[in-house]
Amino acid sequence: MKKFGSNPDAVFGDVNLSEEQVRTIHGEPQNPGQGGWPTLRYFNKETGYGGSKYAQKTSKRICEEMKDPAFVEAWVKEQAKTSLCSIADGNPGCSEREVGYITKAASKSAEDRVKQLRRLNGMSGKKMAPAAKDWISQRVAILKQMVSADGGEPEL
Repeated sequence: MKKFGSNPDAVFGDVNLSEEQVRTIHGEPQNPGQGGWPTLRYFNKETGYGGSKYAQKTSKRICEEMKDPAFVEAWVKEQAKTSLCSIADGNPGCSEREVGYITKAASKSAEDRVKQLRRLNGMSGKKMAPAAKDWISQRVAILKQMVSADGGEPEL
C-alpha cells in the first residue's frame, strides 16, 4: 500500500466486520466472508458498488498468497489499471520498456495521446496473453498521466 500511497488510481480501505456490519453499499450486496477470510474486494467503474472479489493465483490459502508483495502489487496494478511508473523527471519506478514508451508518446501530440489512450482502453476485457495485457495496462497508466498533464480528462 505504501508504494501506491501517492497514486490517485488506487485507494485502500479496511473494514472490521466485528465492528462494522457492512452488508450493502448503495443497495449492492457485499457478501462479506464469501470465499473465506480475509475477504479482499476491489471496486472500479466496471464492478460498480458491488465490487468483485480477489481471484487467487495459486492453490495457497488467500492469507498466505497475499503475504507475497508481488501478488499484492500485481493485483493492485491490474484492478486499478495503474502502474508505479511515473512520467516525472527521471521516470521513477519505470522499466526500460516503459521509459522507451514515454519517450515515444512524448513526441506525439496531445490529441494523438488521447486517441491512443482510447484505443488501448477499448482493448480491456479482450482475451489476450497475460504479458500483452500487462503491457497494455502499463501504457494506459503512462498515457493517463500524460493526458492529465496535457490538461485533458484521463478517464476516457
